[in-house]
Amino acid sequence: MPLSISSPRAAPLEVPLDAERERTATPLNVDDEVLRLFDATAPAVRRCICSCGVSPDVADDIVQETFLALFQHLRKGGHRENLRAWVIQVGYRLALKHRRGEGRRRRWQGPWEADVVDVSDPTTGPEAACAANEDRRRVRSVLRVLPERDRQCVCLRADGLRYREIADVLGISLGSVAKSLARAVGRLSAVIR
Repeated sequence: MPLSISSPRAAPLEVPLDAERERTATPLNVDDEVLRLFDATAPAVRRCICSCGVSPDVADDIVQETFLALFQHLRKGGHRENLRAWVIQVGYRLALKHRRGEGRRRRWQGPWEADVVDVSDPTTGPEAACAANEDRRRVRSVLRVLPERDRQCVCLRADGLRYREIADVLGISLGSVAKSLARAVGRLSAVIR
């Protein structure tokens, strides 16, 4: 951001600010930025955390811890590139840390039921609504039995992350993401009409 200095007789003189100071300058609205990002990504972060085998109650605490880390990161002048993937990656790592700390490996259970919103069309008949409910039940049952890595990849992809972002969040290669998603989609397509 250049600083303009002018005198009545001379043309304005452009003086560049120190690049390092500009890079680390904390915007006045870090609170607003964190709240905006929370509103946009908290459900995705929570689903990612739950896909690690963390209970929904603990997942809520980890989501808050994740966004506290984001707040501290931005206040310290940390980078702002792809904050959505950064937040999901931090949440994922905190979930793994929590799971390791507990010393137990529980399979992911139930968060899909809690997050599923009834999107049935009230103008359709009861047969169509019943068929849609049966489809959702079959998809949830397939998601429950998927290997953890495949389930995490599906969850992150469903939240709109690109393959490269999923690879960064999970700390795996792009090829592993592609294989996991191909396996999961194969299993899911077998149960969907």
